[in-house]
Amino acid sequence: MKSVIYTKKHKRIIKRLIQARKKSGLTQKEVAKKLGRSQSYVSKIESGQRIIDVIELEKFAEIYKKKIDHFI
Repeated sequence: MKSVIYTKKHKRIIKRLIQARKKSGLTQKEVAKKLGRSQSYVSKIESGQRIIDVIELEKFAEIYKKKIDHFI
């Protein structure tokens, strides 16, 4: 059984990350490359299997050209 973190706040961050990625026209693979990570890393974050910390969130914000507070 997979472990998923589904608080309302976490769901909101995930939803906004996915929306920002899609609006940017990027695939998970492209984002992963920019982060120097694997596609499965991005997938696990977007599916709620991995908690994202503020440093990681800042990196995503830079890629999506958003302020960090857009996600929180």
